[in-house]
Amino acid sequence: MDGRDGRIGVVMGHEGPYVQLRPPGGGKEWDCPPYALRAAASSALLTARVKELNWKSRMP
Repeated sequence: MDGRDGRIGVVMGHEGPYVQLRPPGGGKEWDCPPYALRAAASSALLTARVKELNWKSRMP
């Protein structure tokens, strides 16, 4: 979770000093400084996982 604004993201890698996060289910990646990373609450992780599964189920 990006502690600066509360967005949940999947870690995709790192670029320079930043960790790259992607929204569950796809979307534009964003950079997050390592100091701002936070563990997400269980309920937020569950919501993000359901969103990702729903997105994948719509793929051909």
